[in-house]
Amino acid sequence: MNEKQSYTLAGLVKYFLKLGAIGFGGPVALVGYMNRDLVEERRWIMEEDYKEGLALAQLAPGPLAAQLAIYIGYVDYKLLGATLVGLAFVLPSFLMVVALGIAYVQFGGLPWMQALFYGIGAAVIGIIAVSSYKLTKKSLGRDWLLWIIFGVLMVATFIYEKELLWLILLGGIAVWMSRTRPRLLNTTQSILYSPVLLQVTGQLSADEKLVQTGWFFLKAGAFVFGSGLAIVPFLYGGVVKEYQWLSEQQFLDAVAVAMITPGPVVITVGFIGYLVAGLPGACVAALATFLPCYLFTILPAPYFKKYGKHAAIKAFIDGVTAAATGAIAGAVLVLAKRQFTDITSVVIALGTILILLNFKKISELLIIALAAAAGLLIKFIPDLINV
Repeated sequence: MNEKQSYTLAGLVKYFLKLGAIGFGGPVALVGYMNRDLVEERRWIMEEDYKEGLALAQLAPGPLAAQLAIYIGYVDYKLLGATLVGLAFVLPSFLMVVALGIAYVQFGGLPWMQALFYGIGAAVIGIIAVSSYKLTKKSLGRDWLLWIIFGVLMVATFIYEKELLWLILLGGIAVWMSRTRPRLLNTTQSILYSPVLLQVTGQLSADEKLVQTGWFFLKAGAFVFGSGLAIVPFLYGGVVKEYQWLSEQQFLDAVAVAMITPGPVVITVGFIGYLVAGLPGACVAALATFLPCYLFTILPAPYFKKYGKHAAIKAFIDGVTAAATGAIAGAVLVLAKRQFTDITSVVIALGTILILLNFKKISELLIIALAAAAGLLIKFIPDLINV
């Protein structure tokens, strides 16, 4: 059994700055990178702590990868670690999307974005698929119940195209009941208590667009469960349909920006906030979105650390982890269905998978760069030939 290695807070912050700057592939890939780098290779974080963080990130609202990062920062360095790691993880991608927002406004759109997204999107599917495969292999083992829960969540996520919190909770309860006698009902209820409270809603009456923007994105961060991708439908209903801040095309461009930049996908709120209210709008949107996920991670974290090793709690976490892994696999299928528009995109994704499985030292960043170049060539060379 591998022993845990010592590390410094500065080293952890540096790692998350790097991950936020070059970590492509969305929440599934980012979660996989953390497991590979911090658990398997460096052994800074124990597998049990990682699984507890992943379970908590699934149960609480907000972006999955950001919450797991905050929890990892909390493990050994408590509040200071959680705060610095959260900021380090989000800051690089926030600066990138704001810069893209400035360019977008100045030049009246980003016509090259769709070409980049064509190649990058296909490669991202491959990266996510490999991360999902490794996470599944590591988390489920030979436990048939965990595999059943995994399969149910994968199919449900694919059909409904969103993560179903109640099914994830049922996965945890099913394993808990199968492994232990349900004598710890009060303890389990305390785990579920926080998400239930989050269903409280409220209204703010204000005319200022900045205040309205902050309130909307605060709700987006507080009431949307699942990965960063789960926030996209909520944002669409608000910024396009309800408030009409953006057009359909502007919103699609915002999602594309989130996919072609590293770090958490939910950072697209910075781009949207900039289009709505400039630099103050970007800052308010990002802060309002990430504040709830920060609070909903650090507040229950001490209880997860204290009770997470209990047999009943561990069984519940194992069930939630299996369910979360199934939801991630389902999200891969959903994204693939939308991304694969022709045989070329399929070839790029399959090539990415083969490269990652057979050449483990090749950087994902290099693959993303090659895929981006391929997208530009495929989309623009025919136009140049026809000129």
